[in-house]
Amino acid sequence: MILVTGGAGFIGSNLHAALAAGGQEVVIADWLGTGAKWRNLRRPPPSRIIAPETLDEFLATQPKLTAIVHLGAISETTATDGDLVWRSNVTLSQRLWTWCAVHGVRFIYASSAATYGDGAAGFDDDFSTPALLRLQPLNLYGWSKHAFDLWAARQSLAPPAWAGVKFFNVYGPNEYHKGKMISVVKVKHDEVAAGGPVKLFKSDRPELADGEQKRDFIYIDDVVAALRFLLTAPGISGLFNLGTGQARSYADLARAVCAANGVAERIAYIPMPEALRGQYQSFTQAPMARLRAAGFNQPFTTLEEGVARYIQDFLRQSDQYR
Repeated sequence: MILVTGGAGFIGSNLHAALAAGGQEVVIADWLGTGAKWRNLRRPPPSRIIAPETLDEFLATQPKLTAIVHLGAISETTATDGDLVWRSNVTLSQRLWTWCAVHGVRFIYASSAATYGDGAAGFDDDFSTPALLRLQPLNLYGWSKHAFDLWAARQSLAPPAWAGVKFFNVYGPNEYHKGKMISVVKVKHDEVAAGGPVKLFKSDRPELADGEQKRDFIYIDDVVAALRFLLTAPGISGLFNLGTGQARSYADLARAVCAANGVAERIAYIPMPEALRGQYQSFTQAPMARLRAAGFNQPFTTLEEGVARYIQDFLRQSDQYR
């Protein structure tokens, strides 16, 4: 039995679908709310959902868990309530880590590429304390994830196997509840579907052409495959980047969105908001040597293939959910 916190969310629900299809029993810890988030868990419905505030009570029953995948967090990069973010992203993670260490249970948790800040210190997933201390996250969310990474790296009492996964720019089905944090692929598809152009920010750097800002975009199926690998790989512990290892430009993404929708390329460059100028991250790319060395050898989906699959198999369908 595997416990997935945040299991009704974007990554969690896709992981649940894959685990359930393989016959794995999964317990979901999440809130469904009053919106459409429940649709993320339709195929198949989980056998059990528990409220996050009852996690301690659930774990006190000594459930026969083989692993906890801790994806639940306040993930908005614009979050401002420091006390709430600390309790949700650090204190809860510490409690789950300790429980897994005491009970000999594998622990996988969501870190974030936001821990790398503006990228000036690089994107190396070295989890030694000196390497981590060089990082300077830019927002409260990234800082909280960084704080837990540092705490985990310093612990002498640890789960028998653990992995902190630094997700880069993930896109794919079941992200529709995320509001402002939804992927740029979905946003740009909606612009094209409405008959307009793909709108991209002009570059705020003279040496960089408009549309050439780059991100490491990764399709959700690749993320799920990597998480399933980490759930079974023997003797693995540490921090692991999870991107494709190949940065692609926003212009490339815009062209892929247009192609997947069967329309001619149409891109409009708009001024970058004043609040973002000088702070906009122009490049992210995940070095993937550590996860590859650990034994994960599945090829990553190309941007063009992933965007086409997402748009044609989900966003252009009447039922957009997995």
